[in-house]
Amino acid sequence: MMIVAQILRRVISAVAVLAFVGFGLVACKSVTSNDAVDYKSSGAVRGPNLSYPPDLITSQADRRYIVQDGTATMSEYNAAVKKSAQLRTNVMTGIPGMRIARDGERRWLVVEKPAPELYPQVKDFWQENGFLLVVDSPSTGIMETDWAENRAKIAQDWIRSTIGGALDSVYDTGERDKYKTRLEVSKPTETEIYITQRGAIEKCTTDTTGTCLSTIWTSRPNDPELEAAFLARLMERLGMTQEQAKAMVAVPLGPKTAKAKLIQDGVNKAHIDVNAGFDRAWRDVGLALDRSNFTVEDRDRSNGVYFVRYVNPKDLGDTKGFFTNLFSSKDDSSLKAKKYQVVVKKTGDEASTVYVQDADGKPENTPAGLQLLTLLTEQLSR
Repeated sequence: MMIVAQILRRVISAVAVLAFVGFGLVACKSVTSNDAVDYKSSGAVRGPNLSYPPDLITSQADRRYIVQDGTATMSEYNAAVKKSAQLRTNVMTGIPGMRIARDGERRWLVVEKPAPELYPQVKDFWQENGFLLVVDSPSTGIMETDWAENRAKIAQDWIRSTIGGALDSVYDTGERDKYKTRLEVSKPTETEIYITQRGAIEKCTTDTTGTCLSTIWTSRPNDPELEAAFLARLMERLGMTQEQAKAMVAVPLGPKTAKAKLIQDGVNKAHIDVNAGFDRAWRDVGLALDRSNFTVEDRDRSNGVYFVRYVNPKDLGDTKGFFTNLFSSKDDSSLKAKKYQVVVKKTGDEASTVYVQDADGKPENTPAGLQLLTLLTEQLSR
């Protein structure tokens, strides 16, 4: 009994000390955050969480704290820091003619600068915000981040502020995000930048009593506010002040208008009628592809063709494990991805048609083609 009593006294003492330290820290430090997004810290201080597939949580340190190989004197170090600051100042001098464009519920950034000059800066922007790029294609102007967790959604209570560094892996939002960025050349000296977000959420599979047996990753709705937050950050990265960027993004969006309708010509023959000219339809189809399970490999705007790969969850057999499979493999060939051509054709000043072809450019008059057009119609109608 004496041993048990001693152990209890030690535990109570430890808890009391921890509580005292915690309240002391709360008194000295604010534990709230005004930032809506924080992906950088998700991998900066943690190793892989074995509760999830290895590719889902990627350990990535902030590049500012990486010790480079070799040795240096203090004078060399100070010179390097000064040079780095000068380079940073040069990058942040600002880009004229930068604005947010809108169409209904969609936003994108327009910059008066050629895409080849912008691409390296946009790439650095994502890496500086704590993301790894799994698609990095300067030739097509397309980049895509890996899945990451938004740590800003975790409540900053005094317990986490006190011991969160030691037990950070305990805290998890159960949500993951990834972002696609596409640079479109609208004019020789003007570039449109689109940022789209995809989300996944971890849900319980339960028995008849409501007991959680296991968890699976499923899709969650697109979050336009996250896209807007990163558009504002990118504008800051390109030289605009924080106040200007937030003010531009905060302008209310226009009313939602129905622009797309799925038309079936037969059992599997189908196309989408879009109440918009070619330029607008091309842009909307690109955004719809980015927000779906499509991967844009290339595009030919002059002929109105997107060359895409698509992973059909039904082809995986285990539909419950779709996102788990997606997290655990960066090569979607293992996910039975198939290639298609999504064609946008002008049919009038304010009318366009969208249809799907197979990899060889032949009409995809199959149930798969109808399914792809149905998915695109859902996205185009949002």
